[in-house]
Amino acid sequence: MFVSEKEIEIRYAETDQMGVVYHANYLVWMEIGRTALIEDLGFTYAGLEKDGYLSPVTDLSIQYKASMKYGQNATVRTWVESHGKLRTMYGYEILHKDGSIAATAKSEHVVVRKDTFRPVSLKKIDPVWDAKYSEIAKVKD
Repeated sequence: MFVSEKEIEIRYAETDQMGVVYHANYLVWMEIGRTALIEDLGFTYAGLEKDGYLSPVTDLSIQYKASMKYGQNATVRTWVESHGKLRTMYGYEILHKDGSIAATAKSEHVVVRKDTFRPVSLKKIDPVWDAKYSEIAKVKD
């Protein structure tokens, strides 16, 4: 299983008055992790959009385990949990510097045509990218 790692410096603007990271920022960090994974594999999400496609989130779950605070660094670990004909599930761990888990999550995505929002198989638009996702997926379909 291929896992991408991205370190994020927690900024003051991402926290509340107690210095604890506001929960929605984890979603932004997941997007950063997904983008890093895609780029680590040699592809770009911007390229997908340039070609007329989008990959919206269709489902999301996140479990908060321990708070992150201002002044810390978070490490976002991202992998392809599963990849099928139309859906890709990404897995995430957001870690403290000592390796303890702050949050775990999964997000499900589909690829759609930008102009119609109709789903399309990644295999049809980029067979190499599709094959790579199938190869590295944690759970084989």
